[in-house]
Amino acid sequence: MLKSDHILDTQALLDVPATPQTPTRRTALKLGLGAGYAAATLPIMAQTAIKTSAEGLTAGEVTIDVAGFKMPAYRAQPAGKTGLPVVLVLSEIFGVHEYIADTARRFAKAGYLAIAPELFVRQGDAQSYGEMAKLMSEVISKVPDAQVLGDLDATVAWVAAHGGNADKLGVTGFCWGGRQTWLYTAHNPKVKAGVAWYGRLVGDSTALTPRHPLDVAAQLKAPVLGLYGGADTGIALDTVERMKAALAAAGAQGNAAAGASQFVVYPDAPHAFHADYRPSFRKDAAEDGWKRALAWLRQHGVA
Repeated sequence: MLKSDHILDTQALLDVPATPQTPTRRTALKLGLGAGYAAATLPIMAQTAIKTSAEGLTAGEVTIDVAGFKMPAYRAQPAGKTGLPVVLVLSEIFGVHEYIADTARRFAKAGYLAIAPELFVRQGDAQSYGEMAKLMSEVISKVPDAQVLGDLDATVAWVAAHGGNADKLGVTGFCWGGRQTWLYTAHNPKVKAGVAWYGRLVGDSTALTPRHPLDVAAQLKAPVLGLYGGADTGIALDTVERMKAALAAAGAQGNAAAGASQFVVYPDAPHAFHADYRPSFRKDAAEDGWKRALAWLRQHGVA
C-alpha cells in the first residue's frame, strides 16, 4: 500500500492532461525512453524538450561497482579532460531517461563531470511502467534511503577514479531526487553544495525512509539551494517555511552550511517546472533556476 508521502508525490506528478496517443514500446525505445515515461509525454516533448548535443563530450552509460552489484549510470563530461568538478544528477521517479541524460550533458557543457546513477535498478525498471501509481507502489516505495546513500558514495568513488575531482563535489536532484539531494548533503562531508529542485521536505518515518530533509537540517554538511514552485500541489508552502525555520535555527547554533542555505520559490510554478518534457514546464522559472544553480555551485567551490 502506498503511504501518504508517495500519494502526495503521485498527485503532484499526475498534473498531466490525458492524451489520445499512446506510443508503442518500440517507438519509446527509439527515443531512448521507457514506454511509461513516453506515454505521458511524447506529444509534449517534441514542442518543449531541450536537446543538448554530445559534441565535444564523452557521454554515455557506465557501470559502477557497488559491493559487487553493477549499477548503471549516465555520465557526461568534457572530452579529454581530467580533474573536473563533479555534479551528481539525481532523477525523478522515472529514472535516468533522456531528460536526465540531457541535463547531465548541460552540466558537462558547463565544464562538469556530471553523472546520473540508476538508483531504482535493484527494485525494478522505472522506465517500463505505464501507470504512475503502480510505479510508486512496486518500485519507488521499496527503495531504502540507506541504499541510495550507499550508491551515491560508490558513484563518488567511481568519478574520483575516472576524471573527476571529488574535492569539488556538488549534487542536484529533481522531485524524488530533490529530497535525496538534501539527505545526501547531510550525509557526505565531501559535498560542497547542493541544489534541490522541488524535493519533498517532510514525510512519515519508516524503516526505509527514517528521516526527511526537515529532520536533517541541522546535519547539513554544505549549503543547499532549494528551488520550489508556489503552485506545487504536492509540496505545501508551509513545509518550505518549516524548513527555512529549521535551517535558520541550525545556523544560529553554529551550522554554517544550514545557515547559508536558501530557497527560491517561483509563485506561479507547479511541480516539475524544470522538466521540459512535461506540461508542467515553465520556461522562465526553469531558466532562472538553472542560472541560479550554476552560480550556486560556483559560489561554493564546485567549479
